[in-house]
Amino acid sequence: MTLGEEKPVSWLAMPYKGQVFDKDGGTIGTAESLLGDENADIFHGIAVKTGHGDRYLEVPADRIPRITTEAIYTDLSASEVDSLQPYSEQKWEHLGWGGLFRRHPMWTEEGKPPPLIGGGQRPGI
Repeated sequence: MTLGEEKPVSWLAMPYKGQVFDKDGGTIGTAESLLGDENADIFHGIAVKTGHGDRYLEVPADRIPRITTEAIYTDLSASEVDSLQPYSEQKWEHLGWGGLFRRHPMWTEEGKPPPLIGGGQRPGI
């Protein structure tokens, strides 16, 4: 599944509330939180709000082969999505890596990346 004109980005520039897809292009939900240590550049995964909005799941970084300016692509099958661990805010806050509703510094209220700077690059990309 391709949305608009997508460009690959690092985990630090992942789109806020970006759509998260399974390997067949089915929608899993929306990215609600980054799970990682920004200072050490260690990406552990993302917290995803399911399409029905009834659950929050953790998608490990090693199951996310592609992040673009528009979406997050996983290598999960639809059946594997059902077996993902539920998101646990206490687990991540204890480690000092943010909570569910903590926004990444690059995320804006509208869920859009910050304006381009200097040479046409967004910070962190």
